[in-house]
Amino acid sequence: RAVEVNWRNLALGHDVFDADGATFVRNVALRGIYDAKFVFRIRASQPHDIEQLLGRAVREYTHAPRLTFRVDPSTPPQFEARLALDGYEREEALVMLLDGQLRRATRDFDIRPIEDEAAWRAYTGLKCVGWSEHAGRRSRDPEDMTTAFGLASSNRLKCPPVRYVLAYEGGRAIGYCNAWEGPDGVGQVEDLFVHPNHRRRGIATALIHECVASARRRGAGPVVIVADPTDTPKQAYAALGWQPLAIVRQYGKELAAHG
Repeated sequence: RAVEVNWRNLALGHDVFDADGATFVRNVALRGIYDAKFVFRIRASQPHDIEQLLGRAVREYTHAPRLTFRVDPSTPPQFEARLALDGYEREEALVMLLDGQLRRATRDFDIRPIEDEAAWRAYTGLKCVGWSEHAGRRSRDPEDMTTAFGLASSNRLKCPPVRYVLAYEGGRAIGYCNAWEGPDGVGQVEDLFVHPNHRRRGIATALIHECVASARRRGAGPVVIVADPTDTPKQAYAALGWQPLAIVRQYGKELAAHG
């Protein structure tokens, strides 16, 4: 349940259907956003079934520039091996689980739920700041905000059941995070960001506290957070009480280059 909640979170707000031994997530309006078009919960393991699933994926994502498969410890190893053979690019994520209380106390900050258009505009503005920072680290154009706007639109489609909060200082939004109680008693805290000019002051910790509490008020027990295994935030999450649970992987390939 803890591993799957992340995939199900990403799927919220989009078309979701089962076909050919997997679950497909699709949103033709967001063609360039990987979180709005991917395949997960893969069960195909025999060569014929794998070939059929790959062919179905090509047909379902003709609107998209890239095929994306998301795998986890329950994915048949034969399917993942085929993706490696076919030259799919691989990225990893670390799934961490909080099964208890957060360890560190938090200071009081002005944290409010996103409830109107002004707040959503503030969130989108911060998402652009975060994307520019991310793009600079990944050798992408930090001035191109197409993906940032797409991610903001995709994330808004999840609400509800996902709930976003903003942290404010002097009336200006400086950070955000979201919470979801999950479908089976395992919740998730996700999409955490604090403006670079306001970091190292406990704002991220306060946002996490607020979102964990929000998820648990609505029925979550354990709470998942997903981290980049190559980046430092994972250590901050561990210090707050999250334990490493599993590695999940994303495989992607440009559609035009697919076999």
